[in-house]
Amino acid sequence: QVQLVESGGGLVQAGDSLRLSCAASGRTFNNYVVGWFRQAPGKEREFVAGISASGTFASGSFTVYADSVKGRFTISRDNAKNTVYLQMNSLKPEDTAVYYCAARTQISLRFASGEYDYWGQGTQVTVSS
Repeated sequence: QVQLVESGGGLVQAGDSLRLSCAASGRTFNNYVVGWFRQAPGKEREFVAGISASGTFASGSFTVYADSVKGRFTISRDNAKNTVYLQMNSLKPEDTAVYYCAARTQISLRFASGEYDYWGQGTQVTVSS
């Protein structure tokens, strides 16, 4: 069992940056695939970014992004702090949503929310124009 807590959300203007954090407790976080998802009012939860479990690839972590955030968002993990980050730059009003982090015990990185086993409570990001 692992518990996830997101933080770092807030109200910003278009073009600003935010860094979201997903802190894990309960078990070693290194071995989990972690994804960031978001859900805007009236919309389905969507995949934003994902990062492989540590040690899966000899060359380092594998990351993947939704097309809508590619080049603007960066996912990373700090195993010493048991934390995964989502750096969000050049924010747009359409990025407004509740952002969730999720962890998956299986080794493959997946895009569907149903493939993830543990979820945080979410953090609100609001981008004004």
